[in-house]
Amino acid sequence: MKALSRVLIAKIFLTIIIWCVPLLFFPAPLLKWLGFPVPEPLIFLRLLGMAYTALVVAYCFGLRDARRNRYPHAVVWVGVVSNGGAFVLLLIAAVSSVWTQWGGIAHWIMWGSLAGTGAIASCLVLFGLLSRHKPMHPD
Repeated sequence: MKALSRVLIAKIFLTIIIWCVPLLFFPAPLLKWLGFPVPEPLIFLRLLGMAYTALVVAYCFGLRDARRNRYPHAVVWVGVVSNGGAFVLLLIAAVSSVWTQWGGIAHWIMWGSLAGTGAIASCLVLFGLLSRHKPMHPD
């Protein structure tokens, strides 16, 4: 399950760097400087950052199981739904030109998020759901 472990490591790292830290800790002026529209009250961004952090916790447990050669079926499904759903929503937003007028690097982060969520969802399907291993149920 080395390939699945690598996918989970990439997902954990990218989620923390691109979404958790900025949404939880960046002040509104910095988010605006990066080009993102900032909702008021800011608590909604903070709550979203915490939700992403909860997903990271789940991915860490899935990584632990994959490294122990136990198939983390629940984490793989959560990742497919989360990243696949995010990919679809970001694709709709891209086609609708939602972030084309955003300043700074925000639009590049969104395009990267579109590509990243699509890649992660695809890799979780390929190296998780469609892999040749026999899925083992948790102990």
